[in-house]
Amino acid sequence: MILMAIGSNLPGAGFDTPRAVCLAALEVLERDPDIRVVARSRLFESAPVPLSDQPWYANGAVLVETALPPAVLLARLHEIEAQFGRVRQVRNEARVLDLDLLAYHDVQNDRAEVPPLLPHPRLRERAFVLRPLLDIARGWCHPGDSRDIPALLAALPPGQALHPIR
Repeated sequence: MILMAIGSNLPGAGFDTPRAVCLAALEVLERDPDIRVVARSRLFESAPVPLSDQPWYANGAVLVETALPPAVLLARLHEIEAQFGRVRQVRNEARVLDLDLLAYHDVQNDRAEVPPLLPHPRLRERAFVLRPLLDIARGWCHPGDSRDIPALLAALPPGQALHPIR
């Protein structure tokens, strides 16, 4: 399974809400000839992590198939972010679009000198990632500890606000 996260907490050029940004980015992914979107989660609204005065995020998850290797796929995701006006300056800053490669089959790479880190190093800590994954990959197990999505969600500490966007 190749799993990706999508998020936004700023409107973008031509898009008046983070939800609209996420939906437009999903359309770009679906038109990419090298990526086949297999499943999309619902979008959820979530508080920023770490907690701050930033606007809330729209978040979702996507299950894809591709022959692109992980580093090339991540570069493609960064290209899409740039198309939407994302400029990377400060970690955890507000952003018009965030596309993360969460997992690439059972690849485990925790060496920073060989990006990308897989599975995503903070995947297990974030309700805004795990809850959308429950929609599309309930049976996926984290290759580092073999817990599935429901078990990872149950292990989260309380306090990460999240609800579906209608």
